[in-house]
Amino acid sequence: MAANEQEITETKLNLIFSYGTLKRGFQNHVLMEELKATDDASFKGVYTTMEAFPLVIGPYGIPFLINKPGSGYRIIGELYSVTGQGLARLDELEGIETGHYERLPVKVVADGGEILAVEAYFAHRSFADDLWKKCGEGGVNEYSMEMGNKYVKRSNRPLGYTFVGEVWKFISSTN
Repeated sequence: MAANEQEITETKLNLIFSYGTLKRGFQNHVLMEELKATDDASFKGVYTTMEAFPLVIGPYGIPFLINKPGSGYRIIGELYSVTGQGLARLDELEGIETGHYERLPVKVVADGGEILAVEAYFAHRSFADDLWKKCGEGGVNEYSMEMGNKYVKRSNRPLGYTFVGEVWKFISSTN
């Protein structure tokens, strides 16, 4: 890649809709703060999805948006503009390469009516339908502080823990 192509890639801004632990006041927002400090992210405002989607809580209090447009609720979240470098850090946190989440397009709207085509992290398709069924084919419209208080940081999860393995354990549990 030529130097100017790399520069364009790094400065291209991506719009990311955050509905869970990356929001202000939640456990993983520290990453957004780090990205803002290096000018790799900026907060754009509170937005809501145009369509309804299921937002469910899985193992360890982890929120998952399920790619089932028309089901669930219109989801309230925050919109961030991030550079390519910032997006790479978010993709790493969200486990894009390891099948935790998928970054997919979604349309969001601001209170003032502005509609934007952005991306959000959805539960990986390999377990999303089963997770949605496990959660009663319902969900919530916003990841709240009360829900966030039940989130268990990665450093506090069991040794030998695998994200996808724990999701499947949660899905197959009888409680």
